[in-house]
Amino acid sequence: MSISTITIVVLIVLFLSSSIRILKEYERGVIFRLGRLVGAKGPGIFLIIPGIDKMVKISLRTVVHDVPPQDIITKDNVSVKVNAVVYFRVIDPNKAVVEVEDYLYATSQLSQTTLRSILGQQELDDLLSSRDKINAELQTILDTHTDPWGIKVSQVEIKHVDLPQEMQRAMAKQAEAERERRAKVINAEGEFQASARLLEAGNILNQQPVTIQLRFLQTLREIATENNSTIIFPVPIDLFTPFIKLMENKAIEEK
Repeated sequence: MSISTITIVVLIVLFLSSSIRILKEYERGVIFRLGRLVGAKGPGIFLIIPGIDKMVKISLRTVVHDVPPQDIITKDNVSVKVNAVVYFRVIDPNKAVVEVEDYLYATSQLSQTTLRSILGQQELDDLLSSRDKINAELQTILDTHTDPWGIKVSQVEIKHVDLPQEMQRAMAKQAEAERERRAKVINAEGEFQASARLLEAGNILNQQPVTIQLRFLQTLREIATENNSTIIFPVPIDLFTPFIKLMENKAIEEK
């Protein structure tokens, strides 16, 4: 084999080694030919022209971005720190390379500013109790702004709301007062229902006076089962009426 043949073989091998590209299933290669966009290629194996084509590799996997804590003043003038997590992925590699310089950094900054803007319009009670609604609003706004970049924001979740110590103590007092209020309302409701039942029982006993005597006997039986040494037995004052009249008549006769 001549030297020229060996040289040609070596050049072909070097050309192929520098032109062959292999991308994984979740990767795409955006090709620029002499500065002009050709398009995205991959996954698998393909060829580029060395020295003419330039490839930018883009991952299509979902990116989990942790938004750092942001100082936010709510609508009712409460200062809190809030952090969140944003899930997004590239759906158009061409736009992700051409339309924005660094789509990761741009999405991160947009997430921070949007978080401060939207949460600053919410009151503290809504921020603590309506997270699902706020998360959906944040996701919609971020997805709208990142769509020209070929980015799809699939989910936004508020992770933690850090309240000042003074606000935590105030909320604890508020929760305690609310529990006391509910306890008093429940107690009053129980007293009302008991009084209504007692009124019904009194009406029934009033219709049949003999039932009062039966109730006395039942009470006496309940007391006797407790092994008490002293038993108090209530006696109606009507039983003493004949004796009182007898004593009054006797007193009149003596006069």
